[in-house]
Amino acid sequence: MVSWGGAYTNSQVEAYMKPFTEKTGVRFNVVDYNGGLEQVARQVETGEILWDVVDVELSDAIRGCDAGLFETIPHTILPPGDDGLSIYEDFLPHALQDCAVGEVVWATVYAYDVTRFPGDKPRTIAHFFDVERFPGKRGLRKSPRVNIEWALMADGVAPDRVYEELAKPGGVARAFKILDRIRDHVVWWEVGSDPPKMLAAGDVVMTSVYNGRLYDPIVKEGRPYVIVWDGQIWDFDLWAIVKGTKNLKTALDFVAFSTDTQRLADQSKYISYGPARRSSMALIGPEMKWQLPTSEDNSQTAVQNDFDWWSDNQDRMDRRFEEWLAGN
Repeated sequence: MVSWGGAYTNSQVEAYMKPFTEKTGVRFNVVDYNGGLEQVARQVETGEILWDVVDVELSDAIRGCDAGLFETIPHTILPPGDDGLSIYEDFLPHALQDCAVGEVVWATVYAYDVTRFPGDKPRTIAHFFDVERFPGKRGLRKSPRVNIEWALMADGVAPDRVYEELAKPGGVARAFKILDRIRDHVVWWEVGSDPPKMLAAGDVVMTSVYNGRLYDPIVKEGRPYVIVWDGQIWDFDLWAIVKGTKNLKTALDFVAFSTDTQRLADQSKYISYGPARRSSMALIGPEMKWQLPTSEDNSQTAVQNDFDWWSDNQDRMDRRFEEWLAGN
């Protein structure tokens, strides 16, 4: 089982894997990765399949399916909701793909250490890019994704017009021009567990972060961090199965088991991500619901990652981002 490490993988171990092992006797080898399709593609091309089930972002699920990197997952193996809803009523829109099944709704937000700003506090996505009003290092994922959307919103583009702007001839250039403002103030991260560590070490005063990664630091450890939900970019994570795995039947059984109503609700006990099933929300208590990206208070200016746009433009944006990092 391949996932993103840290608190997120731990939530999957506790909510999905331990119960599955108890039920079936199947044990897991858990591997961390940083996303993308490169390692999957290499395994499929060489025929040396090392991975079985991989946690992927939605645009990568679509790209990987189109490229023949993932097995088809028959929707007939999935149980209906515990409240009687069919899977097509129960799973959120786009959570069921030909080669992937949704687990969680998560968001990229930014957070800051409140002790670093005794006066005025950051409140908007524009404040993240305002290094004069809010001085200090910023943490950002070393990827164009989210960063270019945030840059446009910081420059005044309405959340519901971001991808329309990126589709214009000068939209991408506009985003990178805004990123230029903070280029010299950025500490780049690649692993989802890094942002909380960067805040704790004082390496940055604010950082982009997957919202669930701050649950333990804020709720359990009492760290002085504040999440800014303005401009959150939300997305699904889904299970995909690597094409050619020798453990296909077990992988399918695990996908069906881990995405039922109870298991998706159970995961929220360990990390503040929303379930991909509607029926699971009824099993989540109010003490957790306020921390989910799907809550009404947190989603006023939310943007869903446009998986079609990224599926079509990921390679081009990766090249443009690398050129920008190199100063070109």
